[in-house]
Amino acid sequence: MTKTPRNPVQIEGPSGASPVLIGTGCPLAIIAGPCVIDREETLLEIAETIVPVCQKLELPLIFKASFDKANRTRIDSYRGVGLSQGMEILGRIGDKYRVPVTTDIHLPEQAEIVAQTCDLLQIPAFLARQTDLLVAAAKTGKPVNVKKGQFMAPWDMNHVVGKLLDAGCDQTMLTERGTFFGYGRLVNDMRSIVEMGSLGVPVIFDATHSVQQPSAANGVTGGQREMVPHLARAAVACGCDAVFLETHPRPEESPSDGANMVPLDEFESLLTSLKQIAACVRASS
Repeated sequence: MTKTPRNPVQIEGPSGASPVLIGTGCPLAIIAGPCVIDREETLLEIAETIVPVCQKLELPLIFKASFDKANRTRIDSYRGVGLSQGMEILGRIGDKYRVPVTTDIHLPEQAEIVAQTCDLLQIPAFLARQTDLLVAAAKTGKPVNVKKGQFMAPWDMNHVVGKLLDAGCDQTMLTERGTFFGYGRLVNDMRSIVEMGSLGVPVIFDATHSVQQPSAANGVTGGQREMVPHLARAAVACGCDAVFLETHPRPEESPSDGANMVPLDEFESLLTSLKQIAACVRASS
């Protein structure tokens, strides 16, 4: 398959900060942060590490955290601090560290509210086909990142891109995050990176959700965090434009997805290897 140029998406950060460009001809970008917002102190601790690391490695960073995990397996699982408090915290993170911020939206009415704070809107994989949600995100004027549904073929994401374009959004990115394989496990077909990239949009690889083991831990999602570096390196070698990583200083204490998250003290070494691979890919393309 001939590689199609992926029109760069520009994500604006706080006033005066340099925008992040993702796509053909741009540096490998990183979208990283904790899974869910629980304590502002934890987000500050994470930002204090990942912002300087990305600056040192010259890898553009978008800070990510969810104000609500609306698809938890059990009704009693922690979901987050909610929309209002979540936007306040993300806004302070963006302003303090001069980085763009992103979060998931789950309902059309959340789009405009989130767009007032966040520089990139993210559509969760389970909601990738929800037309009203996509249209609402598009109408905010902000770039939109849609995670490919675990149940969708990569070529079917052309309809997602079409919905967003029809609603006025030409700043779309797609994320590969694994495909259902039987029960309790996801697999990655790295051809998806090339196939979704053939739509002319940047492609992100979600390395941490790809190692999820849904409902594998007595009603809680399990995972294999030791596999994250292997999949991330493979995805960069296959030409993804950005890597999505969830990280935490103490993953075992995270109220959501701790089993998949990169320990914060391993973040720099992983990104160092990803930058080296990206340089080789770009030199040979």
